[in-house]
Amino acid sequence: MRRLFWLGVLAILGVSYWWRKNPSACPYNQRFWVMAPHPGITRKRLLEILAPAAGERILEIGPGTGYYSIPVAQKLTGGTLAVFDIQQEMLDHVMREAEKQEISNVEPTLGDALALPYEDGSFDAAYLVTVLGEIPDQDAALHELARVLRPGGRLVVGELFGDPHMVTIGKLRERAERHGFAFERRLGTPLAYFARFEGRATGSSGTGRQAASTASS
Repeated sequence: MRRLFWLGVLAILGVSYWWRKNPSACPYNQRFWVMAPHPGITRKRLLEILAPAAGERILEIGPGTGYYSIPVAQKLTGGTLAVFDIQQEMLDHVMREAEKQEISNVEPTLGDALALPYEDGSFDAAYLVTVLGEIPDQDAALHELARVLRPGGRLVVGELFGDPHMVTIGKLRERAERHGFAFERRLGTPLAYFARFEGRATGSSGTGRQAASTASS
């Protein structure tokens, strides 16, 4: 029995290592992972740090089955939540949930986060939870997020220990600041956190070097 236990542990570690080295989105047939409770990165905490307001246009990258999408959309009276995913099945699931709750301000778009199909400065805020590490080129994704946010717009990233694609707060700050994001604050612990950044102001360098230097000094 003990041998079977350790074989199971080794199998889990092996799968986790493979996922870590081969970033990819959680398949729809494994959606139970994104539907389960998220300790430390709860909906309440996301709403607190994101602070969605009536009339705003907000982007969610990788909504999964809508765990965070529905409560955010409910706060956007007169506004819009754009949900963007690489899997049509996930988007369809989110829209079914929105319809059940009579929410009509959710706009789904299928695509790749490395090339967002939105105009520059289209959004007041953007967020992604346990998603950034699934994107093969995180720098390219952060560059695109910086582009589609309005000057001074908000970016919130959520990460949770145990996720094989977890991005540590140190690595996140380093990468985000390279693209002009200024770190504002963290909500939670290093093992389960939301981090909020402010997008670059009009006229700031697209490389983000100046912002990174300021933030680290």
